Amino acid sequence: MSDLRIGVLGYGLRGSIARTAHRPGAGSRVTALADPDPAARTEAATAFPDALISSAHHKVVEDPDIDAVLVLTPDHTHAGLACEALRAGKPVFVEKPLDITVERCDEILRTAYETGTRLYIGHNMRHMPVVRLMRDLIAAGTIGEVKTVWVRHFVGYGGDWYFKDWHAERQYTTGLLLQKAAHDIDVLHWLAGGYARDVQAMGDLMVYGDNPHRREPGEPKAADWYTRDGHWPPHTQRGLNPVIDIEDVSLLNMRLDNGVLASYQQCHFTPDYWRNYTVIGDAGRLENFGDGPGSTVKVWNTRRSVYREDADEIHPVPEAQDEAGHGGADPLLMDEFLRFVREGGRTDTSPVAARMAVAAGVRATDSLRDGGTPRRVPPLEPALVEYFERGQQRTG
Repeated sequence: MSDLRIGVLGYGLRGSIARTAHRPGAGSRVTALADPDPAARTEAATAFPDALISSAHHKVVEDPDIDAVLVLTPDHTHAGLACEALRAGKPVFVEKPLDITVERCDEILRTAYETGTRLYIGHNMRHMPVVRLMRDLIAAGTIGEVKTVWVRHFVGYGGDWYFKDWHAERQYTTGLLLQKAAHDIDVLHWLAGGYARDVQAMGDLMVYGDNPHRREPGEPKAADWYTRDGHWPPHTQRGLNPVIDIEDVSLLNMRLDNGVLASYQQCHFTPDYWRNYTVIGDAGRLENFGDGPGSTVKVWNTRRSVYREDADEIHPVPEAQDEAGHGGADPLLMDEFLRFVREGGRTDTSPVAARMAVAAGVRATDSLRDGGTPRRVPPLEPALVEYFERGQQRTG
């Protein structure tokens, strides 16, 4: 089997996805890459020495020798670049979130529908071992029918990742209830078997709003902008983005279209960085303790009147095949994308689900900034839902 020739747009924080896709002799290789940043192009030239490196995205999109395109650029650019590649007939991988507005997401899906070009969304958490374990336990009936889901998202070094560049600005992200929470909303939807219909949220800029240590406009990030060991507590952060107008603490309530009630909480004060899911059914509940290999998912499904630490079932989170990238999820995600490019068919990731996660995040952000007033999540056109649920196959 010859290698698929992969074109890459963007080589920033998600450059790891491109490196995961580069498998010379094993099914795929990066043969062209575009990024407007000279430093990124220099790094890319080292990672992919035989690839065409350019500052112009059209040189990748219009290259007749490219078999598929990875869109790894900042969120607000996804729709324009993805649609251009789809119209050029290139199967497209779009890094999550799909985009930052409902309208732009719908434009991507509609373009894929009209052109018939394959569209894939990089919601890698659907391939995380802890998520798949919880989904398998739910599908097996371990806790009965799901009735409510609670998600707590502890973001211990969020100041490094989200408040030192474009992520901190509404114009580029809408807000963290979209940019960050869309991934967990997607998982929540997957575990609960439905999509958010009504949302209500509250939040504030409590952690980094008063920090005066901002870079000057145009000043690049410092060489040590990110570290897992330093920059704690949050007020010790330095070199923050000149503009910070997104919330860093948020609470979201949801009613799904199947009646499930759910909540999501995100906090950047916390010293640890992980996600805790509690899923309650009509015959028990499950909860993860840690979200990577070596963690566990505990199940309580017999009655007790007081707290007991010992669960009825304890399931270890499986070891990942490859520790690189989201607990080993990224290689599995890329496996699925490459198979999809070659063969088509259904995938565990879903363009419809990606759009619905963004739609929930957008409307939740509207609610948060309007005193917590409830919002209805707009549905997707039925023709698009049907098309993508059939594995992007037209009827007849």
